[in-house]
Amino acid sequence: MIVKEEFLGRLRKIFDLNLYEVRVWTALLSRGVSTAGELSSISDVPRSRTYDILESLEKKGFIVMKLGKPIKFVALKPEEVVERVKRNLVKDASEKSRRLEQLKGDEVLKELSVLFTEGVKYVEPTDLSGSLRGRQNIYNHMDMMIRDAESSITIATTAEGLNRKLEALMPSLEKAKQRRISVRIAAPITDENLKIAKELARVAEVRDMKGLKARFTIIDSKQLMFMLLDDEKIHPNYDVGIWINTEFFARTLEQMFELAWKNFRQIKK
Repeated sequence: MIVKEEFLGRLRKIFDLNLYEVRVWTALLSRGVSTAGELSSISDVPRSRTYDILESLEKKGFIVMKLGKPIKFVALKPEEVVERVKRNLVKDASEKSRRLEQLKGDEVLKELSVLFTEGVKYVEPTDLSGSLRGRQNIYNHMDMMIRDAESSITIATTAEGLNRKLEALMPSLEKAKQRRISVRIAAPITDENLKIAKELARVAEVRDMKGLKARFTIIDSKQLMFMLLDDEKIHPNYDVGIWINTEFFARTLEQMFELAWKNFRQIKK
């Protein structure tokens, strides 16, 4: 007997059966009485799974096992199956309702409430990070971070990057100083950018990061912006920055930077 897949799909939804269960059941309905081996061949269900499927169908009230050798299985009339499934559903629903009612005074409900009010909140990764392409976009975001700073600003940049910081970020850095925010800037200091370094020293503590190349900004030990590429080797339009809003990572990087900061030479204004 050939049963259309569309019909099997409807039966699965109506009776809440999996694909193997509905195949074995309809195969047994077509035979009335059959063995597990025969049903395996008819339904195209692996023989190793057939006995488990038949046991499941018996528990759900779809079939009856006939004692003897070999063991055979008997199909029940569809009308009887419907009545049995209905009774089982009502019984299961009543049992589940009773257990849920008992939860009202149970410790389990109290623990669930504690998890809801005090537990770890799920954090969507996309809420904590972002990628920026193009140097202008990067500086626009850095400027926003600086304007929102509440306690500290740490900037590490390249020799050329120091020149760009004066042009792009000076107004926001001046306002940060007025808000009594701690501002630190580290960069390799050369003859070409020494004047810029002294200008920035009016609003920040500037130190010579000689021999090192780094490009990142940390705000309030919580937000971090770091650049992925060497600014000497990449066109400004293709520069890439990653913004991360995570106190754990930002604070860790700042603590590591702190060890190096103590050895950097300060630039006076």
